[in-house]
Amino acid sequence: MIKPLLQARSAFAPKTLFWAISCLFIQSSLAEEADASKPIEFSTIAITANPLGAESDAMVVPVYVLNGKELANRRESTLGDTLNGIPGVTATHFGPNASRPIIRGLDAERVRIMQNGVGVLDASSLSFDHAVTVDPLIIEQIDVVRGPAALLYGGSAVGGVVNAIDHRIPKEKLDGILGRVEGSIGGADSQNNLAGVVDAGTDAIVIHADAYTRKTSDLDIDGFAVSSRKARADGTARENKGKLVNSSADSEGGALGASFLFDNGYLGASYSGFRNNYGTVAEENVRADMRSDRVDVATEFRQLGNVVNRVKARMAYTDYQHQEIEDGEVGTTFNNTGVEGSVELGHAKLGNMEGVLGFQFQNTNFEALGDEAFVPSVNTQSKALYVYEELPMDALKLSFGGRVERVNVDAKDNDKFGAGQKNQFSPNSYALGGLYTFSPHWSLATNLSHNERAPSYFELYANGAHLATGQFEVGDADFDKERSNGIDAQLRWKNGKNSFNAGAYYTRFSNFIGLLNTGETDIDSGLPVAQFSTFAATFKGIEMDGKFAMTDHLNLTVRGDYVHAKNRDNNDNLPRISPLRLGAGLRYQQGSFGARLDVLRAFKQNRTAENELKTDGYSDVSAMVSYKFPVSKFNMELFAKGKNLLNQEIREHASFLKDIAPAGERALIIGARADF
Repeated sequence: MIKPLLQARSAFAPKTLFWAISCLFIQSSLAEEADASKPIEFSTIAITANPLGAESDAMVVPVYVLNGKELANRRESTLGDTLNGIPGVTATHFGPNASRPIIRGLDAERVRIMQNGVGVLDASSLSFDHAVTVDPLIIEQIDVVRGPAALLYGGSAVGGVVNAIDHRIPKEKLDGILGRVEGSIGGADSQNNLAGVVDAGTDAIVIHADAYTRKTSDLDIDGFAVSSRKARADGTARENKGKLVNSSADSEGGALGASFLFDNGYLGASYSGFRNNYGTVAEENVRADMRSDRVDVATEFRQLGNVVNRVKARMAYTDYQHQEIEDGEVGTTFNNTGVEGSVELGHAKLGNMEGVLGFQFQNTNFEALGDEAFVPSVNTQSKALYVYEELPMDALKLSFGGRVERVNVDAKDNDKFGAGQKNQFSPNSYALGGLYTFSPHWSLATNLSHNERAPSYFELYANGAHLATGQFEVGDADFDKERSNGIDAQLRWKNGKNSFNAGAYYTRFSNFIGLLNTGETDIDSGLPVAQFSTFAATFKGIEMDGKFAMTDHLNLTVRGDYVHAKNRDNNDNLPRISPLRLGAGLRYQQGSFGARLDVLRAFKQNRTAENELKTDGYSDVSAMVSYKFPVSKFNMELFAKGKNLLNQEIREHASFLKDIAPAGERALIIGARADF
């Protein structure tokens, strides 16, 4: 039933949705009885790390919630760059079009990317030149869990979780119409962005629609794309001054969704489409053409009885394709289709203890076709049971739980890769946490966890040239589970509008799976050989952030993070680890006028792995001014944003392309947003 629906996707046109959203916006603005003086509002409770729906201040694990105006001001073209700079979060930054979040130095299969609580099914963890199929333009809230969340979401969350929430399946009753429209132009990539979101409904049913379009040109840079350090190291010519060649992009997408609302729950579904054509930067003649079609269904019913008081279920089917086009011809095609979902039962309180029992499942089929395919076709299936409980005891709240899982990874027969192989794993994870409140202003949260992860299909079966990373990658089908133990603690202070959080963590892997250079060269491709290997590793670091009200109209923000990662077997540093970063900002708001100034200092990175180049430090200064028009029927705001105001050469050490793809030069973006 789902595939025929997706095959009809050509009838879905985001531009058609723009007309519908625009008409609704005009109609709402002209309606005499419309009350559009308030902005569109949705629930801002962070539920990603806590199935009981606790707010972020009451979380045992560290969670960063980004929504409202702060999210609107931080939006970039990719999910990774939108979150880059949040304490503990960096980005892979494979050019301006493909950037995946990195949490506490962990990336790829150790950071779980989700959309509305269900995993995003693409190929962004396979290769950093593959974009994440979530565009920040239509996201209403992002929850970032820093640290292990494998208990609830599986081994691919041992580093953390990023959950993008878009409200495409409405969960709350709405009597009338709410929506927003936002557009911007300018920037170092000459961007043209436009997005519209609308929700309309009654007490019984709510309908959602959104659409966006984004178009950029090649990125303007100050100087050469190739760093002087790389030119000195290997003689690479410094060409293409002032322009990052093949970095343009053209994307669009949108969604339709609807829900039936009841007094104690909802039942809804949505369809979303994503299209993106962009330059891959690492190869000047190669462009990526991506599409993703996704159908979601979700339901939740509360207040059901004295034993099971809540039932929650969600599921998504995704049909994803990524084609690499060289000189107009399709070279390699990556397909990924599958289904993922979960069912969660919440039990009534047992004394003061409450919690949930959940079942999670996933079934995906991945295939790579073409001369540059470096992994075989693979079917991956997983099933898991998990339990999560909380026990409040006066000033102390304990949380504990566990997860048992079965993962099957089945590589198919292939002329290039040979006979198929099957692997089966049984990862188990468990955690214990506590939140102690010293006073109304001070609290301490700490977590102990044991996490296990089944190796991914490419860690097991890779065997070929991976041109995006410039390596010949080789997997190992004999890998066992990856195991780690971790502890983190966070001291929190809050007094009215003032708050400050400081934390530290230590994670020890007994058999970390990493991609290491062997020192050999593949004869056919001429690329250096990199072997997925297991070794003991440690990740440790500190994080802090704070907000202080200096006056009624002026706020000061501070933030910082540092991570240190080691291969304990040879005492070498691990590659692509972000350096120490410290930041501060000022926020001013009075009446209709707003302004902000942000400074992020990234220090030089000298702790490098073997054969990895060092990175110079930089100071990234940005500023923004905004003005809200006093319109009675809806809110409208104009803004101007200046980026990289010091025109620094910014190279992210966590990026594979740090020495050939810097960030953009000093630039100005202007735009407008309105809500009704």
